Amino acid sequence: MHRYRSHTCAALRKSDVGSTVRLSGWVHRVRDHGGILFIDIRDHYGLTQIVANPDSPAFKLAETVRGEWVIRVDGEVKARTDDTVNANMPTGEIEVFAREIEILSAAKELPLPVFGELDYPEDIRLKYRFLDLRRDTLHKNIMQRTKIIAAMRRRMSEINFTEFSTPILTASSPEGARDFLVPSRIHPGKFYALPQAPQQYKQLIMMSGFDRYFQIAPCFRDEDPRADRLPGEFYQLDVEMSFVEQDDVLSTMEPVLRGVFEEFAEGKRVTKEFPRIAYDDAMRKYGSDKPDLRNPIEMQAVTEHFAGSGFKVFANMIANDPKVEVWAIPAKTGGSRAFCDRMNSWAQSEGQPGLGYIFWRKEGESLEGAGPLAKNIGPERTEALRVQLGLDDGDAAFFVAGDPKKFVSFAGAARTRAGEELNLVDRDQFALCWIVDFPFFEWLEEEKKIDFAHNPFSMPQGGMDALENQDPLTIKAFQYDMVCNGFEIASGGIRNHLPDTMVKAFEAVGHSRETVEERFGGLYRAFQYGAPPHGGMAAGIDRIVMLLVGAKNLREITMFPMNQQAYDLLMNAPSDVSQAQLRDLHIRLNPVKKEV
Repeated sequence: MHRYRSHTCAALRKSDVGSTVRLSGWVHRVRDHGGILFIDIRDHYGLTQIVANPDSPAFKLAETVRGEWVIRVDGEVKARTDDTVNANMPTGEIEVFAREIEILSAAKELPLPVFGELDYPEDIRLKYRFLDLRRDTLHKNIMQRTKIIAAMRRRMSEINFTEFSTPILTASSPEGARDFLVPSRIHPGKFYALPQAPQQYKQLIMMSGFDRYFQIAPCFRDEDPRADRLPGEFYQLDVEMSFVEQDDVLSTMEPVLRGVFEEFAEGKRVTKEFPRIAYDDAMRKYGSDKPDLRNPIEMQAVTEHFAGSGFKVFANMIANDPKVEVWAIPAKTGGSRAFCDRMNSWAQSEGQPGLGYIFWRKEGESLEGAGPLAKNIGPERTEALRVQLGLDDGDAAFFVAGDPKKFVSFAGAARTRAGEELNLVDRDQFALCWIVDFPFFEWLEEEKKIDFAHNPFSMPQGGMDALENQDPLTIKAFQYDMVCNGFEIASGGIRNHLPDTMVKAFEAVGHSRETVEERFGGLYRAFQYGAPPHGGMAAGIDRIVMLLVGAKNLREITMFPMNQQAYDLLMNAPSDVSQAQLRDLHIRLNPVKKEV
């Protein structure tokens, strides 16, 4: 028999009754039932119940074992009685009567419980992550992550994509975040950067004559953490294709990601055909470029109903500024004064003056609008609003006014709030869509200049002609995002593969041809020697896994994450280094003293 086990702790079944077996694993818990000891032993695969009777030669040692000790057990498999069968575990029809126990490793008193799913302080969980990872839910999440990544690889290979690895030490590149810099010992005063994404390399792979590339790519960005973004590093399914237009990329990748969601949805519905929503439409309907389509609320412009109306606050704004619009947020089933007042209070807590509303109710045989706005604009305008918004008895609508660019985020938050509060969100589905036609440039108010709105390597719609003859802020990009349940899970674009067009785009944001040649020399040089039209995308693996397992935080699907302060409590990183190491790198530290 093997030194440590003949079976795993999930393998034994009723067909094994009468067999002599050997198991090894962690003591999950110990129970004393009238002098008989029951020990649940656990390994990576599952649990088996061990029984130690007082007359067993293993009993005396069994009395000493404690939670998370590692033991070996030899014993006989016996069937449980009908009243003790545990249908909730695969090994629930059997138990192993111990004949011999060996303690392989004892454990100190635990700093956090492994048995059960008790909520525990995050700093303790991360410092003792090796214990935290033994807990059932987190352990399963990590295993599910590996299966999801394997499914991505399988599906990409099935449609003739080839996986290539790209460098980790590279040059600094403006991907929209801070680089992690790595000092060079061999080249004093110069630095490598960890890649924010393999963007330039995957384009160069297309320049090199390869056709369909993918990679499970590690990416590094020195960003502040948040629930849907870990500090430091993340992984993405990185993709690039040659001789393609936007529709080719979308129609190729949609079945891949839909298939992954269907494979791991565990009964939840998955969108069959992803709608393609223009960025401008998404902002006007949902107040977000990553809308949660499980929420059925769609905002509408209703400016004409308030222009010249008795509600002077809105009417005067409309009359005095052509940019002003009024948007309505229809809220079915929200037609109570109590709910409307709660929404108004919430708006004030968000720093807004309030949130105007109308709610409709039956008064005898007629349907009437109620609330201050309804009184001010009168019954005809109130009824016209109701008809436009498709509302009825017991429904409500909320209104925001001003320059949409300034209130759109708040309006989107109000839509989300109303959908959540009224329980309109269908949580039994994964609602996916494409957001397309992103703006190519955006205006930076503080710097008083334009900049790239998204990926600087995307092709502008209209090409060189648009860059030369169009208002930059009206140019759209061949840029697209995939969104699921309010999260951006993928982003991509058709690339700007023409060197003169690339230079013109960078000149529009203040970079000279010389700067382009210096900062993107490899890519710019490659474009001079026959560049195929190409495009691709990258899907965020961490967010996809988080959605599929139902986790609320990326730390629940990541094996060894940092904390919210970008600190690795397990390994104590970042850490100090020796003066000798700094001398090798030709670096002298000049830390900024924190003010007390």
